[in-house]
Amino acid sequence: MQVAMGSSPKAVAVGCLLAVIVVSGIIALILAVVGVKDVYLPPGTKYGMVFDAGSSHTALYIYQWPANKENGTGIVSQAEACTVPGPGISSYAENPANAGASLRACLDKAMTIIPAEQQRETPTYLGATAGMRLLSTKADLVFAEVSKTIQQYPVDFRGARILTGNEEGSFGWITINYLLETLVKFSFAGKWIRPQAAEVLGALDLGGASTQITFQPSGTIEDNSTEVFFRLYGTNYSIYTHSYLCYGRDQALKMLLVLQAGMGYEENVTAAALYDSPCVPAPAAHDPSQILTVRGTGAPAECRNAVQKLFNFTACGANRTCGFNGVYQPPEHGQFFVREPSLLFYLATKLALANCYLHCLSQWLSQLQASFPQESHRRLHNYCPSAFYILTLLHEGYKFDEQMWSNIHFRQKAANTDIGWTLGYMLNLTNMMPAEAPEQVKGQQHGLWAAAIFFIVLTAAVALMAILVLCLWNPT
Repeated sequence: MQVAMGSSPKAVAVGCLLAVIVVSGIIALILAVVGVKDVYLPPGTKYGMVFDAGSSHTALYIYQWPANKENGTGIVSQAEACTVPGPGISSYAENPANAGASLRACLDKAMTIIPAEQQRETPTYLGATAGMRLLSTKADLVFAEVSKTIQQYPVDFRGARILTGNEEGSFGWITINYLLETLVKFSFAGKWIRPQAAEVLGALDLGGASTQITFQPSGTIEDNSTEVFFRLYGTNYSIYTHSYLCYGRDQALKMLLVLQAGMGYEENVTAAALYDSPCVPAPAAHDPSQILTVRGTGAPAECRNAVQKLFNFTACGANRTCGFNGVYQPPEHGQFFVREPSLLFYLATKLALANCYLHCLSQWLSQLQASFPQESHRRLHNYCPSAFYILTLLHEGYKFDEQMWSNIHFRQKAANTDIGWTLGYMLNLTNMMPAEAPEQVKGQQHGLWAAAIFFIVLTAAVALMAILVLCLWNPT
């Protein structure tokens, strides 16, 4: 007897499904392996905060930068700026606790900007400038209170200190050149490069208690005390910088009050308020409660003469290049940028071009009051002597002649970022912070990845069908 051997329909179906599973699984495996490469995830973001504790006010700047670096230096941008309510922290010498309390509003704002998981690793600094330099021994009490307040927040507080005048000037120089892309620039090739044709810029600053000039001279710097070295984005820089304490706007006006000239109006001031600064030494046996009356003549020539008495233009002698007061200064060249904190700089510049002498008369004051009704009476009266002071400082002190005027530019911001020393300070600090190594993962082209996913899903679906066939198909 002969028996016919044959396969059941169920076995045939299962066999076909198993074949599809094997083929699609092999294809999925091949696609998953082919084209795989090592790729690097985008760097994370780091944050840092710097308090600029100036003589007249304090501001908090929040910066951010990618965790990696470019030639050893971070690419830093300003995330936020917050002006601290009230005067500068040096004004709280008699009540230091209020100096710390004044910082809370800006610190609270910062905590809403920096992600909570990164706050404890955010380096935070407070740098004080000329106002605290003048405060002497009481500065420690103020620093103790501001430090206590900052330490109550979940940040990596690294201390409060007084910047030297050279630090203030040189960090401001870094800020200006960084923002105006003379140090590093993002190229069309998608890389950060040092602009080969760019000439670094000079920086000028006039604060309330000091003034700074910083630039890269064309020749050798002869006085080592005025020379500062930086290495930024793989390039070395040697720059000249000097800070003149007591020659900021507010202290200069106070010295003018002592001379009782050029104000163009009458003002009463107590001896205690007039002689509250080392810039204005008090005479022997003076009465702090005495009321002094300062009467200005309104005469431009007298105003100019009074301003010039604040400077010593002859101390250097004939054989040395000089700024003023016997301070060495090499010849400046190139473009200079001035941090413009208020209308004052703009006004002084315009006065220089329009012959300042004609504008210090009483009728000009009336015009000012009509044009700027929101300004205080005292502030408007100070514009004229301030203008004379700035012109004298730039022209006779810093030696900018008429040909150099067009090379001076006044700005408050560049690249939507405040011009000041804090950004340069943070940039320089990134040189000392370790860069994070980029995270390496396995990556694949999108098309191959999508095809591999398709065959994996197909394999799973066919396997499920095979299981259903085995379990549920019962042909009769």
